[in-house]
Amino acid sequence: MRSFAKTHKRCARLGYVTAGFALLLAQLPQTLLAQTTTAKSNDVTTPLHLMKPAYVTPYGETKQADVKAVLDKVYHYLDTTTPYQLIDQTGKEPITDLSKANSNSIFMPGDFRLLSYEWGVTYTGMLEAGAATGDAKYTDYTMKRVEFIGNAVAAYKNYLKTSPGAKTPVNSILNPQALDDCGSITASFIKAERAGASKTLLRPVIDNAINFILTKQFRLTDGTLARNRPQPNTLWLDDLYMSLPAIVQMGALTGDKKYFDEAVKQYSLFSKRMFNNERGLYMHGWVQDMDPHPQFHWARANGWAILTKIELLDALPANHPGRATILAMLKKHAAGLAQRQDGTGFWHQLLDRNDSYLETSATAIYAYCFARAVNKGWLDAKAYGPAALLAWNAVSTKVNAGGQVEGTCVGTGMGFDPAFYYYRPVNNYAAHGYGPVLLAGAEIYRMLQNHPFVINDSSVQINK
Repeated sequence: MRSFAKTHKRCARLGYVTAGFALLLAQLPQTLLAQTTTAKSNDVTTPLHLMKPAYVTPYGETKQADVKAVLDKVYHYLDTTTPYQLIDQTGKEPITDLSKANSNSIFMPGDFRLLSYEWGVTYTGMLEAGAATGDAKYTDYTMKRVEFIGNAVAAYKNYLKTSPGAKTPVNSILNPQALDDCGSITASFIKAERAGASKTLLRPVIDNAINFILTKQFRLTDGTLARNRPQPNTLWLDDLYMSLPAIVQMGALTGDKKYFDEAVKQYSLFSKRMFNNERGLYMHGWVQDMDPHPQFHWARANGWAILTKIELLDALPANHPGRATILAMLKKHAAGLAQRQDGTGFWHQLLDRNDSYLETSATAIYAYCFARAVNKGWLDAKAYGPAALLAWNAVSTKVNAGGQVEGTCVGTGMGFDPAFYYYRPVNNYAAHGYGPVLLAGAEIYRMLQNHPFVINDSSVQINK
């Protein structure tokens, strides 16, 4: 077993695809994970209970400096591979005067898209990393890009006055067609404005997106935000994050109670259909009139759900009547998730199917949410702090030397059979992994300061 663990670590260092290896590890009988020591010793000569096992994931070694080093690697990779520049797509010349942008202009290609919902999470993650560590480079990453986007949107609004219907690289901002186009990224724009970014540049973008969410997105007859794919009248658990953080942040920005009320209402409408109280988990999708309804508890969708609860509790006023409901749901969901954390610190692609592979982005989201809730006093530090630390340690092993996040499931629609989820690929360019890793690192950094751990009889303990 010791050689098995060493081989696993060597594969991870070399950057090999390790999802299958992780699956093999998960399928091993738990008795095989026990390790026999070969040293000639006993409790008279050596306290055997204090001998350190060959952990697959670092255990009891989390330090702020190491967390910062991981954050720095991710930052440096993203800063160099997500340029914020318009270029002419024919000649590739940079466009320095945005008033000259036209339908032949595109964003300079990078490894990731500046306007995707995944990058909304990344912008928020950079803001949190800056706030937690005091290192301004993270904050600047977001501020520079969102203000550039705001400038580009303003320029294209003027361009479309003389060229109506022309194609632009900011179409998803000017004319959103789905919650994916506006919810997550709008939440990050509001946070950026609240942190000091230009209101003049960002507020028109924010107002347009909020208007789409509240007045144009398809809904069920009771007002629940919904989609007509893959089936008519479908709820996607993902859509909690693609809508509610933007709505509740709008409440925090304006002070208007209607936004808080709508966010709590939507959360309740989703949860009554999609939360399994016995398992403490959410199903990924719900389809009206489907009977019986299969339940697939996909890890990242459950991540969007618990992340949304954190967003709501962060922004709702202390006296809002919906806080108690959201807090109670957070505790139920966190308990369901904690029961299913793998011994490696990761969670499985399908949370209650341990023969599915171990997945990075969901694990990072849970690390962040557990740590954030501990730091805010919403979850007990003694109960959830060690799980958050273990999750972060697991995630940190998936950030390679170049700052790429490994082991993240690619974009995933909705399925109603297990094979769909079991065989989703993982890829270093799956954008979903980067924001969660930044968020997790930022909040673990705070937690190590607010709730330092100790080692007692070889186990991680948090005493306050």
